[in-house]
Amino acid sequence: MSQIETLSNTLKYCEGLFHYHRRKTRVVMVGNVGVGGDNPIRLQSMTTTDTLNVEATILQSIRMAEAGCEIIRITAPTPADSKALGKIKEGLLKRGINVPLVADIHFSPAAAMEAAEYVEKVRINPGNFVDTKRFAVKEYTDAEYLKEIERIEERFTPLVEKLKRLKRALRIGTNHGSLSDRIMNRYGDSPLGMVESALEFVRICEKNGFHDIVLSMKASNPKIMIAAYRLLAARMNELGMDYPFHLGVTEAGGGEDGRIKSAIGIGSLLADGIGDTIRVSLTEDPEFEIPVCKALAQPYQKKPAQKASPENAELKYTPDFYSYARRLSSLLRVGPFMIGKENPIRVITSIPASWTAQQILSWFETQLKNGNGADPEILAFDIRNSAEAEAFIELRKSLASETSRLAFLGRFETQEAETLSALKHFDLISWTKDPKDFPAFCQKAASTGLPLLIEGKSADETLQMAKEAQKEGLPVLLSLVGQETAALIYEYRKLAAKASSLPIHIHAPHFEQPETRLLESSVLTGSLLSDGIGDSFELNSLGNPKEDLRLSYDILQGAQSRITKTEFVSCPSCGRTLFDLQTTTERIKKKTGHLKGVKIAIMGCIVNGPGEMADADFGYVGGAPDKINLYVGKECVKKGVPAVEADQALIDLIKTHGKWVEP
Repeated sequence: MSQIETLSNTLKYCEGLFHYHRRKTRVVMVGNVGVGGDNPIRLQSMTTTDTLNVEATILQSIRMAEAGCEIIRITAPTPADSKALGKIKEGLLKRGINVPLVADIHFSPAAAMEAAEYVEKVRINPGNFVDTKRFAVKEYTDAEYLKEIERIEERFTPLVEKLKRLKRALRIGTNHGSLSDRIMNRYGDSPLGMVESALEFVRICEKNGFHDIVLSMKASNPKIMIAAYRLLAARMNELGMDYPFHLGVTEAGGGEDGRIKSAIGIGSLLADGIGDTIRVSLTEDPEFEIPVCKALAQPYQKKPAQKASPENAELKYTPDFYSYARRLSSLLRVGPFMIGKENPIRVITSIPASWTAQQILSWFETQLKNGNGADPEILAFDIRNSAEAEAFIELRKSLASETSRLAFLGRFETQEAETLSALKHFDLISWTKDPKDFPAFCQKAASTGLPLLIEGKSADETLQMAKEAQKEGLPVLLSLVGQETAALIYEYRKLAAKASSLPIHIHAPHFEQPETRLLESSVLTGSLLSDGIGDSFELNSLGNPKEDLRLSYDILQGAQSRITKTEFVSCPSCGRTLFDLQTTTERIKKKTGHLKGVKIAIMGCIVNGPGEMADADFGYVGGAPDKINLYVGKECVKKGVPAVEADQALIDLIKTHGKWVEP
């Protein structure tokens, strides 16, 4: 049995799957800011300025602090940059800003030693602190592996001793893309490898009596990131460790896509009680990251622990919490579509009652012309009276030619005979009023044989309603209605655990504010999809089907569940960045954003390792000032391309590999 299988069967990564309980950790002081324990979830970000430009870095740090940033990270690639941190700290204090600073270190123990003189915390990457990645393939014997650990200890211990003496904190920040060759050869490019990479360094810290440690497990793929943090929590439990965690999805990108990915990864873990400080990595100015951090953390700030229900103690909705597997659900036909098993996650889109048949048809055809696969599939209608029923019947007649690529959901609120005459014209039906009237609705729907979408307020209510429907021989699709995201996550998990193989529909709650709607819908949907739960999805409508549909598919793409457009991995920029990331990313998106299913990484430098692009098809990476290196997967295929020629060179590379289509 593998180590992951053993952990999945014997160890818990959180207090319970169906209630909130924050993971108990020690408190690590970062200057005057406590991280972990009963402290609030701390918000942080990272400067994008050249560290040697002291004044620019001070001014940006002030903007970050004013936005609510509680811990500021600054890159320090060289000892000279580390010395500049002292001037930055001094300048901030003179301006009345006493926010703790973190030195971000890659490759250079000397830079880390210098930085420890000035900052409250040092972040190291265990994949490159004393290793240079070569993608070398080598089988390590136990003796050889031990020799490698001794080499790390020799280089790392002086920093540990200095941090302990100066009362500084340390973040051991693993990146999925920069695991050492030693780790890669023993554990693979996996969440387990990420965890063990960090533990190598934790053990050296503990050997030296140093415990002011925060850990992170960052990846650009939210599923990998979630699995790695869970596995780390499980290993901490196993080893009796209680260090706080820093959460983040690295290279999430900008705009809505970056927010969606970050919400999926960070929000899912916070709902499990995991996470003590968070950073949202957006390809934007750092002060714009903080409002997103606030929104994600707010529901869990001072959230009281909930009691576990003994009846749910043995329930499980997935055999393995540390690697992705889709829940095996039975098949259900809805019009021309199959729902469940390995079929795509189907999308339901609500249509406003005011829309005419011509409006719907026109919109439907316009969407199909986009040709990107983000098509309307199941259109939902509220049927509240006989007039709406008659209008839908006429609509269905006018859309008769679309039965091979469109299905219809009717949500009924009345059982008047004139209204129920529309039942047989739908492909999926639902009762949305008092559950006490549901058995009568099932009896009247029985003659149609149509599947029922059942939307209860709890898992148990939904399952009881499912039994009523099944008595009448009606197939079912299970769902929940509710408003609080974390509570819905727990109820959907319970539903998945109790519902055998019945398919599940994820219905996001209603939120009026666009930013809240974006983040909360991403947290709910992404969390469940990352656990393999969900066979169809519906965003609660604000009356704009075009916008609902776009955002629905964007959330599915962020969860890596359904790819309908180009996928971009772009870092948030820092002082190491060798070109303007924001303008470059937008420019490349305009030129390549039509390539469905192609994944492009846009990186300001290669500090986190080409492995960060492990699942990207192509990479556009800063190699030197005004020079770009182009990658295919992990392999650098063109070095030193002049920046003015690099966009076209990337397009030519995509063409060479047969993945280009004309816009």
